[in-house]
Amino acid sequence: MKHDIAGVFGASLRRKMVLQLLVVAACLAVLLYFTIRSTADQAAEATQDAILGAATTSIAEQLRGTEDGVEIDLAYATFSMLGAIGQDRLFYRIDISGETVTGYDDLPLPDDPPTSLAASFYTRDYLDAELRIAAVARSMVVAGRSVPVLVLVGQTRMGQAVIADRLANRAALLGLGFFVLAVPLSLLSAGSVFNPINRLAEAVGRRGPRDLRPVRHPAPRELAPLIGALNGFVARLRGALAQTETFIAEAAHHIRTPLSTVRTQAEIALRQSESEETRTRLRAIIRAVEESARSASQLLDHAMVLYRSDQLEAEDVDLVELARHVARAFGPTAELKELSLHLQGDDAPLMTRGDRLLIESALRNLVDNAIKYSPPESEVVIALSQAAGMAVVEVRDQGRGLSGATMPQLAARFSRGGNVADVVGSGLGLTIVTEVAAALGGAFRLTPRDGGGTCASLSLPQR
Repeated sequence: MKHDIAGVFGASLRRKMVLQLLVVAACLAVLLYFTIRSTADQAAEATQDAILGAATTSIAEQLRGTEDGVEIDLAYATFSMLGAIGQDRLFYRIDISGETVTGYDDLPLPDDPPTSLAASFYTRDYLDAELRIAAVARSMVVAGRSVPVLVLVGQTRMGQAVIADRLANRAALLGLGFFVLAVPLSLLSAGSVFNPINRLAEAVGRRGPRDLRPVRHPAPRELAPLIGALNGFVARLRGALAQTETFIAEAAHHIRTPLSTVRTQAEIALRQSESEETRTRLRAIIRAVEESARSASQLLDHAMVLYRSDQLEAEDVDLVELARHVARAFGPTAELKELSLHLQGDDAPLMTRGDRLLIESALRNLVDNAIKYSPPESEVVIALSQAAGMAVVEVRDQGRGLSGATMPQLAARFSRGGNVADVVGSGLGLTIVTEVAAALGGAFRLTPRDGGGTCASLSLPQR
């Protein structure tokens, strides 16, 4: 039952849960990558802007005003500071009073000119490259008058892109590692979620076939509806089985008793009747009643076998004792037919484990068949033995034999041999024996005897 619940209940849900967890992990990994990539871009840009602004401010501060004009001293250290970021190209432009005095005169100007040494930043396309430009403004006194000075320094963003790509690659590896780690964690998480269901299945699966108590196994609150539904089903099943068992017992009583009464009255009338025509009719009635009684009895026995096969009550059974009981029960019937009924191999107990009522039903059908189809003054033997770890009960008769019929044909429901049409029977006896053997893990076979007759062998696991 465990595998059934885990297979039907767990296989699809477990896979669905694992897939959902992996999808969440993949989304988080992608989100982590883009978050780190965005953060890396912002950090690299902020770092470059800080260095670029510092270099531009340094250049502006190194300008000196004189009577003759403005002295410009572009220190190497200033540009080496910018070159430390990466293999970027640098552009600069210095305007005095709106005129470019050095640098690239077409370097793009800002939309809003700066008004102080605090650098302002903007991005423009220049010479087929994206340029990050810092602009600084200051005023200088030249020849006794104030002159506005604008300093622009631009730098390509290849170094920034390299730094951002490097961080992004590390973020991608981190996200991939997170996803790979999420796979076993998802499996473990799904397993831990379904472990209570598996334990519940094990607890139910360990129960015997007759154990129909309510399930009291501790389980998470989420499983309470399942356990409640299971207990409700068990209660309904317990009631249905009780009704079935009661019905079989009552049906056997209520059917057999009236038929026995009818047969008794018909036999009395047969003995008292002097009309041959009436006697013929009474004989037909008695035969019909016998057939009905036997059919009803074996149908009920068959129903009992089917019922108890699913509700086995295993116990130690002594086949010798059971065979003696069956032989005593059929002794009067055998005497009426002038048959000899003998037991062989009953010196020591022969133990098996199974349902006593099922085994007794099988033996009764075997002995009943042997007596029914044996001619007067013949012998029926019940032989008990053991072979290959099996307890074997053989019922041998000197009757009509199998008439060429095969075992599957004779064991089929309502099937009878071609040489027994004149004998009352239902065609269920061998079916019952076959089903009992299968339910108890044994075997049943029919073989013809040398000199005529049949040997019916029922093998059951020896205790």
